[in-house]
Amino acid sequence: MPPKFDPNEIKVVYLRCTGGEVGATSALAPKIGPLGLSPKKVGDDIAKATGDWKGLRITIQLTIQNRQAQIQVVPSASALVIKALKEPPRDRKKQKNIKHTGSITFDEVLSIARQMRHRSLARELSGTVKEILGTAQSIGCNIDGKHPHSVIEEINDGRVECPAE
Repeated sequence: MPPKFDPNEIKVVYLRCTGGEVGATSALAPKIGPLGLSPKKVGDDIAKATGDWKGLRITIQLTIQNRQAQIQVVPSASALVIKALKEPPRDRKKQKNIKHTGSITFDEVLSIARQMRHRSLARELSGTVKEILGTAQSIGCNIDGKHPHSVIEEINDGRVECPAE
């Protein structure tokens, strides 16, 4: 027999899903079914909470207490960079392997780096900025019209100044 249900116990579940879409409840069921939640209801709540991340793969943090789920979006660096490009939402079933050829400003890179700072392993903000620039390079976008790696070299040479925090 399973142990008695504790209403004050907090469980945290991380999921990857596509923003703005109701994911397959068959993927949710093994994770949240044993916790006493309805996968269909949680799927609808996730779709509501991720509406402004439409079409992007993002990580979701479900905090479950007393059979109630709070949904929090934990965006990755690539999702933040793609969102900063302000591309129209795409249909992931029809368009595959698209190139993100836009350009974002260095100020947007700094704001993304500040958002990702707590998850970064870098000692200083300039290291986090370089992580974001590496992500931008792998996505294929430019920074102020320049290639991201040239911006990284400018930071290393001291031509581009990064704030302390």
